[in-house]
Amino acid sequence: MAKRKVLIVEDDQAIAELERDYLEVHGYAVTIRADGKQALEEALAQEYDLIILDVMLPGMDGFDILRRLRETKFIPVLMVSARKEDIDKIRGLGLGADDYVTKPFSPSELVARVKAHLERYDRLTGAAADTGSSPARKSRELNIRGLSIQIDARRVTLHGEEVVMTAKEFDLLLFLAENPDRVYAKEALLDKVWGIDHFGDSATVTVHVGKIRDKIQKNPAQHQFIETVWGAGYRFKV
Repeated sequence: MAKRKVLIVEDDQAIAELERDYLEVHGYAVTIRADGKQALEEALAQEYDLIILDVMLPGMDGFDILRRLRETKFIPVLMVSARKEDIDKIRGLGLGADDYVTKPFSPSELVARVKAHLERYDRLTGAAADTGSSPARKSRELNIRGLSIQIDARRVTLHGEEVVMTAKEFDLLLFLAENPDRVYAKEALLDKVWGIDHFGDSATVTVHVGKIRDKIQKNPAQHQFIETVWGAGYRFKV
């Protein structure tokens, strides 16, 4: 079986090499890039399974790299930063990061996060089709007031126009749409969609709901798919 490929984008050589050593011991093939612009070129040109992306980089910062990556690639991205401010975490998650890790952290924790995100990504993409998912589920499609969610293809269209979503945005939208008119607290959604392997808090859910709304609820006068039930959580309205 081919090794999973991880790109580390980190300008601190000692940290990058430590991360690489721990990941290689656990069977991953690792590439390191220190310059932001070079890292973006590498990430766009090559096929990686996961990217570990520092925020503060020479050439181009991690937020700009992530923004460019999400135009075409939806593999797991773990952002790493010494900056602990909530606004940085919210910004990173809002741009499509799957996780946000603050320094210092243990290399073993990083390996655990990499493993968890890769396993979840495999379950929720084409790899899941090879593990016995039923034909009935693969062919399912949800249609709600012009919003179409194609489960097997993991595509979303709104009135015939495709809506590009990250893996987690799709998972959250699908879960809510499959369970309409029920109110879910943020903590419940974190557990149901991200699962027990997730390292994070309920702010992650808030950010992803906001991103989904920006994409499918552009006109407030039109039907609102995801409603906020103040003090309780979120509800999908059919």
